[in-house]
Amino acid sequence: MDESQIHGKPGPRERIWQVVSMIPPGKVASYGQVAALAGLPAHARYVGTLMARLPSGTRLPWHRVVTASLRIAARGDSGGETEQRRRLEAEGVSLIGGQVAASCRWEARPDSL
Repeated sequence: MDESQIHGKPGPRERIWQVVSMIPPGKVASYGQVAALAGLPAHARYVGTLMARLPSGTRLPWHRVVTASLRIAARGDSGGETEQRRRLEAEGVSLIGGQVAASCRWEARPDSL
């Protein structure tokens, strides 16, 4: 158990999950943005690793997390990218040439969480 959990504060993984859970339908956030909002700047890859390791059937809206260039990240599993695109489009997210429209980017700030 890390020190933050001993003192009753959420650990890094839980903070990332909290941020991802706050991304509203129809919006996306980048891995780096999620990391920064979780208080872990420069840990975008860690966010990506956590999203890739979520159990199937999770209720966390993992599909709302994309790359810094607003693209769906390549995944190692079969069908993951297709499923992410399907879920985003079902929420009204516009994808143009594989890139999410800038108007769909979530504009949260740390002080607003």
